[in-house]
Amino acid sequence: MIPSTTPPPKLLGVAMIGYAFMGKAHSNAWRNVASFFDVPAFEQKVLVGRDAGAVAEAAAKYGWAESGTDWRTVVTRDDIDIVDICAPGWMHAQIAIAALEAGKHVLVEKPLANTLVEAELMTAAAAKARAKGVQSMIGFNYRRVPALALAKELIAEGRLGTIRHVRAAYLQDWLADAQAPMTWRLRKETAGSGALGDIASHAIDQIQYLTGQTVLETSGALKTFVSQRPGQNSLENVTVDDAAWATFWLTGDVGASVEASRVATGQKNCLQIEIYGTNGSLSFNLENLNELQFLDATLPVREQGFRRILVNEPEHPYLDAWWPQGHIIGWEHTFTHQIRDFLTAINSGKAPSPSFEEGLQVQRILSAVEESANNKSTVTTVNLGAFATEGA
Repeated sequence: MIPSTTPPPKLLGVAMIGYAFMGKAHSNAWRNVASFFDVPAFEQKVLVGRDAGAVAEAAAKYGWAESGTDWRTVVTRDDIDIVDICAPGWMHAQIAIAALEAGKHVLVEKPLANTLVEAELMTAAAAKARAKGVQSMIGFNYRRVPALALAKELIAEGRLGTIRHVRAAYLQDWLADAQAPMTWRLRKETAGSGALGDIASHAIDQIQYLTGQTVLETSGALKTFVSQRPGQNSLENVTVDDAAWATFWLTGDVGASVEASRVATGQKNCLQIEIYGTNGSLSFNLENLNELQFLDATLPVREQGFRRILVNEPEHPYLDAWWPQGHIIGWEHTFTHQIRDFLTAINSGKAPSPSFEEGLQVQRILSAVEESANNKSTVTTVNLGAFATEGA
């Protein structure tokens, strides 16, 4: 047999910036995605962080070939093709723009940036890079929950009829204790906002993603319940919100509400979504991640009622790659699905979703909620600007 002269396909080199909470979740996905999905070949090249010793330890633990402390050098390396940004929000814009200008595909955690100006600059850089075949995506990982992906399919198929309104609440309690220590997430200059950008952004993205409609107007309120928290040497001022509330009006004559809190005692990571249409309703709770509640209002009234769909069948989104039916998956799998979709998009040359444009749209909504809260205005019109939601 004559040996093949065809060179093996080039391995995509991946660099990740940030190694804490999201860095750990993304690393787990990079390490496992090729074991379950057919994706382009890649290498976990380098993990970057500010603490040389800590990032080296994390790199060894999470399967990265090397570690570094200078992201500027890493994003311009010839052996790096993909940059995954898991750093705090205040670093997103500078890293993403530099990576895109260097011709690297970019995945960045939500929210897109800390400010609307930064988000607009990132989106412009992404559009320019896309014209050269460079892909970019924002990490709203809950789009990759199979139950929510199924909800999207059912709505698109018309099973709920005309959508009338949506209720979403994202509740956590990790700041319920007034003695919980100060962190970067509680400073506006590093986090941008509190519960609003951290978790309400997920709920807002889901409302637009599931309904296929775009927010036009909002009325919002923000509240900081604990104004000071223990720092290293003294009490420090909290400069972001502990909780956020907003009502929305969307295209398609859809009304929606969002509540987000990091001081909801007893709630650990509870994202609840309810969608009500003329022909049916859907209900989801992230703490029961494998389940979707569906009511078919086209049935006779005597047969109606919410029924539980255990989203574990091979026919359900993503699940043909995992375990036999009935064997549940977890929160960490959403990141594996996210990496799978991003790699597939890079391989096909088709722009992935959610795009930076979609992230910018969410950023504009967050800004409008904050404006409404600060001005105590009844309604703030969301500025769609030059970009509309894509791939909803």
